[in-house]
Amino acid sequence: MNIPENLKYSKEHEWIRIEEANIAYIGITDHAQSELGELVYIEVDTVDEIVDKDGVFGTAEAVKTTSELFMPVTAKVLEFNSELDESEGDNPGSINEDAYAAWIVKVEIQDMSELDELMDAAAYAELVS
Repeated sequence: MNIPENLKYSKEHEWIRIEEANIAYIGITDHAQSELGELVYIEVDTVDEIVDKDGVFGTAEAVKTTSELFMPVTAKVLEFNSELDESEGDNPGSINEDAYAAWIVKVEIQDMSELDELMDAAAYAELVS
């Protein structure tokens, strides 16, 4: 299973990658996409909203189930990945192809100290093993 070292992970199987200052990208882990199966729809209706840590920022719909997407840190949702958006590129399956390249939302972190509560790659590997 692929668990990149440069990311932080939540117990709800989201990853977060810091890009610059307090701007980050969030997606679901390789483990999460394999558990969900073939993704057919990603919905995010929280753009321009501040979502609290562990709050729901969207949903991932697979062939057999729907799963809520949880915010790993308190953050303002700046952008929904247009490649995944039904009205744009509409290719949620790209998450199945590479869960770490296909980010779901771009966010502005409100409290950088919350990153300290997330897992590194080794701790996440232990969680899913």
